[in-house]
Amino acid sequence: MPLDLVVGAQWGDEGKGRIVDRLAAGADLVARWGGGDNAGHSVTVGDQVYRLHLIPSGILQPHTMCLLGAGMVIHPGRLVEEIRQLQAAGVNVSPARLKLSVAAHILTPAHLALDAAQEAGRGGGELGTTRRGIGPAYTDKAARRGLRAGAMRSPEAFSAQVRDSVARGVASLSQAADRPVPDPDSSGQEYGQHAEFLRPYLSDTGRLADEALTQGKLLLGEGAQGTLLDLDHGTYPYVTSSCTTTAGALAGLGIGAQHLRQVIGVVKAFQTRVGAGPFPTELQGEIAGRLRGAGDRPWDEFGTTTGRPRRIGWLDGVLLRYARRINGLSALALTKLDILSGLDPLCLCVEYRRQAGDEAPLGLADLEQVEPSYLTLPGWQSDVQHARTWEDLPAPARDFVLEVERQAGVPVWLISVGPERQQLIERAPR
Repeated sequence: MPLDLVVGAQWGDEGKGRIVDRLAAGADLVARWGGGDNAGHSVTVGDQVYRLHLIPSGILQPHTMCLLGAGMVIHPGRLVEEIRQLQAAGVNVSPARLKLSVAAHILTPAHLALDAAQEAGRGGGELGTTRRGIGPAYTDKAARRGLRAGAMRSPEAFSAQVRDSVARGVASLSQAADRPVPDPDSSGQEYGQHAEFLRPYLSDTGRLADEALTQGKLLLGEGAQGTLLDLDHGTYPYVTSSCTTTAGALAGLGIGAQHLRQVIGVVKAFQTRVGAGPFPTELQGEIAGRLRGAGDRPWDEFGTTTGRPRRIGWLDGVLLRYARRINGLSALALTKLDILSGLDPLCLCVEYRRQAGDEAPLGLADLEQVEPSYLTLPGWQSDVQHARTWEDLPAPARDFVLEVERQAGVPVWLISVGPERQQLIERAPR
């Protein structure tokens, strides 16, 4: 006891990595519970920007143990690459600090090829996937024909299993004309080498997590993507293939609800999403470009994993209340407040016109039909990146934060005013 969770309260890309990095300073373990290398967390430490896709952001705090939970799908080659990159940067990523669940599923080259073929086959109806093979890997998991990480304990047998799995996937690609297909034999050989490297990292992470919590240690759960991309509760079908919410965390980590202490929802001071799907508050033109940035800074609104420019909109209070309900949010971490500096006026969606009640309509895909109603707030001109206390913020910035809090129905606890570790304001105790 206890378990604290960090979840994305929007469509992902909210800045969870830098919040986890901060909270991990007081944690004993940090764990990812779902998704794969379709996630991307950027953390700035001094002059170094770390771009993480599989390994929890807590790895940058030297005292933590990090877990890759059973709910994840793992591309072994990308995990090996990420470990080596961090080690080259001086980060300790030894098997004593990083544990991979034996129950996590393995993503193969066939999954990548299937993802690309399926997305291309949708024509104008593309979902906007990252083409990282995540959906097909979860499909194999649900169909009970997937490969689990525990098979890497025997690299030779694992190599044969990968070969057979890729051969099966290639057979389903035979109708896709002019598309390269992976070779089963070379895939099996490559994955056998990855298994040799990763075998020392394998562990029963659910048992480790439960033992740590029973001993009174603090476990921090690190979410990937966001609530509105959840397979069950997001803007289906424009969603990811895993459970991104509080309920998914417990299943993906393999621990019970009795340990849960609080859920921190991370929300950007405006709204973004990557890929297709409804976006009620989406902006075009000068304001969208101003909020997105030119792409010359690591924190500009371009996908960490894909590099795609993100769609931009005003913060949506209706969807924020929905995220609060779905996750049981205890508090918010508000990021990128500094990006709003210089914009006047600011808008915040508080309800949808022609929509009964104050929450999202039944079936989030119906968001295409709603019309946002905005509250207009005065902006501020001063740069807030040097603010370190609530009182340091200009009055209009404080008013904006308080309005976000009113719309969400939970307190705003942390406020990010820049990418650096120290550019966080703690407004109130947890």
